[in-house]
Amino acid sequence: EVQLVESGGGLVQAGGSLRLSCAASGFTFDDYAIGWFRQAPGKEREGVSCISSSDGRTYYADSVKGRFTISRDNAENTVYLQMNSLEPEDTAVYYCAAPLSLYGSICPGSMMEYDHWGQGTQVTVSS
Repeated sequence: EVQLVESGGGLVQAGGSLRLSCAASGFTFDDYAIGWFRQAPGKEREGVSCISSSDGRTYYADSVKGRFTISRDNAENTVYLQMNSLEPEDTAVYYCAAPLSLYGSICPGSMMEYDHWGQGTQVTVSS
């Protein structure tokens, strides 16, 4: 079965850093883009970042550009999200997801195209 498992969340002070991991199994990992999303209480889920499978193209939401870096290690079936200069506004549950139904090697244009999701990991940034 397809599995995406996030880890690395926690509590950090503003200005600090965290590195999230998304470990994938059950599919040919290096054929697919992987996206990171987040959802704060009372807020809509939003896209944070995405990385394509082959050419390594990346996407970042404007709110995290210059602070977050997405990367992937295909040999380890893992995508990372390095988060620096964290702000209280970054507090959310962070999810990774894959668009397996699209056979999508590039980042999809819609969140609805991601059909497999991890369970999420909590990131809390204190002021």
